Amino acid sequence: MKKVIQSMLAPEAIGPYSQAIEINGMVFTSGQIPLNPKTGEIVGATIEEQTEQVMQNLKAVLAQASVGMDHVVKATCYLADLADFAAFNAVYGKYFAQNAPARSCVQVAALPKGAKVEVELVATKA
Repeated sequence: MKKVIQSMLAPEAIGPYSQAIEINGMVFTSGQIPLNPKTGEIVGATIEEQTEQVMQNLKAVLAQASVGMDHVVKATCYLADLADFAAFNAVYGKYFAQNAPARSCVQVAALPKGAKVEVELVATKA
């Protein structure tokens, strides 16, 4: 049975989707962009600031599902500009210092609200 995960410490969905879904011991997050959970506005002008907000949003969603970042098994990362890859990695890497999850990272034509970065995660409760 699937369970909808909703954290008040992460931005509300800006479309017809859930922040995350838990099913069969797995947690699948929707992509998070760098939105302030209270205002719904983009946080930061730099890739570093935006990545930090994205990771904090994801951490809050996972915490609502009683899962930590150390349970993440797969990440999919979208960058508006692949030239930001090294700066993105510097922030992202702080959240996965050991046993980093499998990951894909691609450049996309555009992201919602003009964001520079979006990340989605898959975590296991095991």
